[in-house]
Amino acid sequence: MLLARLMNRIWYRRNHPVSLLLAPFGWLYCLVMKGRRIAYQLHLRRSVRLDVPVVVVGNVVAGGTGKTPLVAWLAQFLKSNGFKPAIVCHGYGGIARDWPQQVRTDSDPIVVGDESVLLARRSGCPVAAGRDRVATASALLAHVECDVLICDDGLQHLRLQRDLEIVVIDGVRRHGNGRCLPAGPLREGLSRLASVDLVVANDGAARGEYEMKLKTGPITSLSDSSEHYTLDNLKGTAVHALCGIGHPERFFKLLETNGAIINRHTFPDHHVFTAADISFDADDLPVLMTEKDAIKCARFASDRHWFIPVEANPHHLFADRVLKLLKKRDHG
Repeated sequence: MLLARLMNRIWYRRNHPVSLLLAPFGWLYCLVMKGRRIAYQLHLRRSVRLDVPVVVVGNVVAGGTGKTPLVAWLAQFLKSNGFKPAIVCHGYGGIARDWPQQVRTDSDPIVVGDESVLLARRSGCPVAAGRDRVATASALLAHVECDVLICDDGLQHLRLQRDLEIVVIDGVRRHGNGRCLPAGPLREGLSRLASVDLVVANDGAARGEYEMKLKTGPITSLSDSSEHYTLDNLKGTAVHALCGIGHPERFFKLLETNGAIINRHTFPDHHVFTAADISFDADDLPVLMTEKDAIKCARFASDRHWFIPVEANPHHLFADRVLKLLKKRDHG
C-alpha cells in the first residue's frame, strides 16, 4: 500500500528525482517491448489467429483507467446489435491452481479474480479467465457459441492476434511522466498509441480520442441488494471509504464531491480482503466501497456495508466506429 503511493508520486511528477534515477531502466524496458513487437511483426515469434474476430481492450499504463467497465459495456453493446460475444481475462488476483477457469456470476473471486466475476455479472456473456490468453480463448470457444471475442487487457499479449485494438486512458492523469516502467507508468512507449484502432479517454478526451464517462448507480447494500439510496444522501455524512483499485483517488473524489466526510482506507489493487479489513469497531459509521471490492467482501459484510456501482458511458461516435470496424474486419 505504501509502495503503491510512493510509485504514484514518482510516476505522476514530471521530474521526481527517483524517476530520473530510474530513467535508463525505463529506456531499456521500452526497447525490449518494442523489439518484442517487431519480432512478432516479422514472424520471428509465433502468434495465433482464432476463428472469430478478436477485440482487445487494454492500456499502455499500469494502474486503473476504467477499462473493465468499458469491456462490460462493449459486451452488452455488441450483444444488443446481434453479436454473440464472449470475454477472456487474465484473472488477476485469482489463486486457482489450474487455468483456464470458467467464470460464472457465482464464482469465487478469490479463485478466479474480482474483475472476472464483475464482468460475468455485468456483461451477461460467457467469461473465462487464464494466464495464457490463447489457451483460455481456445478453451472458451470450444464450449460456447461465440462470433466475437473480447479480451480484457492483453494489449501487450501479442501471441494472440487481434482484429481491433482499443486503448483506454485516464483523461486526468494521462500518461504520467511519460516514462516506461519502472521510471514511469508506461507499459510501452507512447508511439504505440499510433498503431491502435481507437483511444478512449475516461473523462477528458484530447483530439483524436473518444470521450467516456463513468455513470454511477445508486448506493447499494452488500447484505440486501434491494436496499439502496442516492449519492445526494451523502451530503454532510461521515463514512468510511474503502478502496482497493488501481486509482483510488477517483473513488474518494466522487464521495467528497457529493458532500461526504470520508475516512480513507486504501488497499492495493486486487487485495484479498478479510473481515478485519472492513470492520471499524470504534464507531458505527457506514462503510462505502467500489463494486469490485464489494464482490470480495460480500461474504462477510453486514448492513453497514455499501457499494457504488459504475457503468461506462462512451460517446455514441465510439459505438458507431466499433461496429463499422468490426464489420470491415469481418469481411476482410
